[in-house]
Amino acid sequence: MVTELGTPSIKQAWTAALQSPKKRDKLLIGSFIVAIILSSLPIFFSFIQKRKGIVLNDWVLAHLPAYDVSVPIFTIIWGMALLIFIRALYNPVIYINYVWTLIFINIARMISIYLVALDPPNGLIHLVDPLTGVFYGNVVITRDLFFSGHTSTLVLIFLCLEKRNDKILGFIAIVAVMVLLLVQHIHYTIDVVAAPVLVYMIFVLTRRFLKLDTLKNHEN
Repeated sequence: MVTELGTPSIKQAWTAALQSPKKRDKLLIGSFIVAIILSSLPIFFSFIQKRKGIVLNDWVLAHLPAYDVSVPIFTIIWGMALLIFIRALYNPVIYINYVWTLIFINIARMISIYLVALDPPNGLIHLVDPLTGVFYGNVVITRDLFFSGHTSTLVLIFLCLEKRNDKILGFIAIVAVMVLLLVQHIHYTIDVVAAPVLVYMIFVLTRRFLKLDTLKNHEN
């Protein structure tokens, strides 16, 4: 079944993807690896939260009053997550791009957070996000700072989206959340500024690693 605009149906898109050895392997292996990483995050973050770090002298935060903007942050992030989920339903390549880049982003964040021991910014207001809390072991984690996971998530979604209007919405979401994270003093400025650069680099390297130029939508 094909939609009115010629876009393959969800069943048709995923049937074709699973029938392609290259796509099927990347779908299944990527999903398995990311599941292992996500299940290990509570242990890692529990370790990070127990150690001491340094407090940075952040000029931006020093001049920015702290406010609780948990709801807007939560709404934007999970709204964009829903959008990428819907797009991936009709295009498995988007899922492949997303899941494999997510694997390397999580690895990079775990390494950078381990190497850069930071205490939370002064005036931090805890982010209330019951969904994300699952990956933190349902405890408050404040030392997962460099580089920002929230910003990274939105940048990754932006990079994986294909439609122009989706890209515009994704860009607005990135800027909005970067500002809101600083308003709530959840991250240092360097945490949110570095995230887009690092995620873009990881995204480009991941695509080269996977050679996703061979994973065109018309591939059988």
